[in-house]
Amino acid sequence: MKTDDTRKATDRRAASDSTQKRRTRHWLLISSYFVLYDILAVNIAFFTALLLRFDFLFGNIPPEFLKTFCSFAPIYTVVCLIVFSVCHLYQGVWRFASTSELLHCICATVLTGILHIVGTLFIKRMPVSYYITGIILQFLLIVGGRFFYRFVLLLYRIRRNNMKENARVMIVGAGSAGQLILRDIMKTDTCKENVCCFIDDDRSKWRRYIDGVPIIGGRDDILYGVEKYDIDKIYIAIPSATAEQKRDILNIVEDLLGRDPIKVNLQEVFDFISGKVVLVTGGGGSIGSELCRQIAAHEPKQLIILDIYENNAYEIQLELKKRFPSLNLVTLIGSVRDSRRLDNIFAKYRPDVVYHAAAHKHVPLMEVSPCESIKNNAIGTYKTAYAAMRYGCQRFVLISTDKAVNPTNIMGASKRLCEMVIQSFDRMIRDGRAQEIPPMHTHADDAALCSTVGLPEDVHTEFVAVRFGNVLGSNGSVIPLFKRQIENGGPVTVTHPDIIRYFMTIPEAVSLVLQAGTYAKGGEIFVLDMGSPVKIDTLARNLIRLSGYKPDVDIRIEYTGLRPGEKLYEEKLMAEEGLERTANKLIHIGSPIPFDVAVFYENLEQLMEAAYANREDIRELVMQTVVTYHAAGVQESAAHRDETATANV
Repeated sequence: MKTDDTRKATDRRAASDSTQKRRTRHWLLISSYFVLYDILAVNIAFFTALLLRFDFLFGNIPPEFLKTFCSFAPIYTVVCLIVFSVCHLYQGVWRFASTSELLHCICATVLTGILHIVGTLFIKRMPVSYYITGIILQFLLIVGGRFFYRFVLLLYRIRRNNMKENARVMIVGAGSAGQLILRDIMKTDTCKENVCCFIDDDRSKWRRYIDGVPIIGGRDDILYGVEKYDIDKIYIAIPSATAEQKRDILNIVEDLLGRDPIKVNLQEVFDFISGKVVLVTGGGGSIGSELCRQIAAHEPKQLIILDIYENNAYEIQLELKKRFPSLNLVTLIGSVRDSRRLDNIFAKYRPDVVYHAAAHKHVPLMEVSPCESIKNNAIGTYKTAYAAMRYGCQRFVLISTDKAVNPTNIMGASKRLCEMVIQSFDRMIRDGRAQEIPPMHTHADDAALCSTVGLPEDVHTEFVAVRFGNVLGSNGSVIPLFKRQIENGGPVTVTHPDIIRYFMTIPEAVSLVLQAGTYAKGGEIFVLDMGSPVKIDTLARNLIRLSGYKPDVDIRIEYTGLRPGEKLYEEKLMAEEGLERTANKLIHIGSPIPFDVAVFYENLEQLMEAAYANREDIRELVMQTVVTYHAAGVQESAAHRDETATANV
């Protein structure tokens, strides 16, 4: 081991020495060029001055002046080289030349000019115009040659920086710190970055340039600049900024999510999906349709789309047929509430894997129609999961939500019921008691069906849930709403200035679901580490800026107040649940919360009957089963009904 380390260290030293020698040779070569250039420059300068004095007619130059010039030229050349060396004109790094190098050139020119005057006086006094013009021309040639070298390098770097593979950079702060970053990027040959624009709040700098780079505006123009110049990186160069100012800028700069995207092991997903019959319920929705896209790309034996809304199902069907012409695709219309329809589908197609995305998800709408949330979400999940067990499905993956954690709305509570269904099924299967799981049926025909087609003796279905936050761009997401409001000129409505949410993109959510399918052993609730939550107010302001407007100037933001059942923040896990890591560091497993399964099934049966009876006290019944559910106003309304009943008696 030591031998290997020694060898590596030796190699590094050898590489470093080689690089150093190469740089030294390059510096010596450039210095040699400048020496030769200066020899020509100082002589051309004063000879041109002599010609200029006599109207550029060589024959008009008196012989004594010409003899003096020729006699003194060799001496003056040597003197110039010595003075230039003393003034560091051969030691400077001219590609970084600035005012300091300019001062060196001035000093060297003044000193050599004085020596030229004194030296020629010992031979013959030359015309005054000769000295003045010669000194000026010498200065211009000496400075021009060196700064021309820098200019050529600058053009080369500009051409190099405009190459497509280079990262496009924005610098926030057009002061001295920003200029240093710009020049550091421009002077580094190995740097593959191109500074495209500056941002600065000083209005006097707007529409001006630093080394050819435009200052496009203030911090409100950051997102505009990012879009216009296709920016890859942003450097903040404001050393004097306060912590609060830096936070404000960072809130603008960071993307809508403010975290790295989820990375999924696609090979694991492919190995799991390939060659299997896969059913996606709610396959026409935003999550369901993306599931179908990604599953179709992993070569399933057959993909079955089930949705109750025919338009969405038809659209994803057309898309998949066009993108994957060889895909064995079946598109079905049906409801997860319909036991007979589910039984028919599972009996005919025998899916190996089910991704259950069918659900009512809109919080305010479900608050108005709570019984529908129980019918579709809780009972629909139960019936679909039961059919999966009955027909030998290998794995059942429930799409859940962070709103199921300590829910304050009926939608979140219904999704918590779905999670409990999954966990109870898994526990009963593990305990060898799957036969004790009761079927849920709302019609007499369903009961007759269950009596003829029961559960097999060996139930091996694995049940898991995947919990994540809000999905950007999905049906019901705030992003499409905000975009519509911005297009209409505002206002953009935010319920509360402090409301926060966890966000994902649709592809991220689906990647998580697919990854969970590969990790599942049964009974888990997979939870994404979604990083820091995002303030909806910040999200709205960023979206306004990204659309080219200024918040509260061009587009007004209006706070409407929290809606019924809405929380200021969402939680990813309940306090009782622990966290366990998976192979993907962004995916965790929550430990199941113990509950009495038999009591749960009894309560769920009552909930089903109450939901189909459209009872107004459905929330109180849900609270008896989901103990973490705290619906605002439920206790008060229950107390009011008790008082009314007592008064009637």
